[in-house]
Amino acid sequence: MKIFLKRIRFLFKFHKSIPFLKDFLISKEIKFVTKLIYALLIIGYAAIPFDIIPDFLFIFGIVDDVTIAIFLLERMAKSAPQSLKEKHELFD
Repeated sequence: MKIFLKRIRFLFKFHKSIPFLKDFLISKEIKFVTKLIYALLIIGYAAIPFDIIPDFLFIFGIVDDVTIAIFLLERMAKSAPQSLKEKHELFD
């Protein structure tokens, strides 16, 4: 339950994710391979038309997309250097 609440809080901070993504991808503190893997995961999930739950099931179809987006952003935030975490106030 604690993890679920943490992910919900992270979702409400989504507006901070766009600048974070940009800084994450241009940061010299993060290995190129790490940036490439996350970029491919994000682009791949957006480009592949198959979902865990089809989008035509309105609410349920959107929930799996949001869950995967949150999961990827959360993993990126955990692997980010402390300077990026502090700059974007990711874990306060």
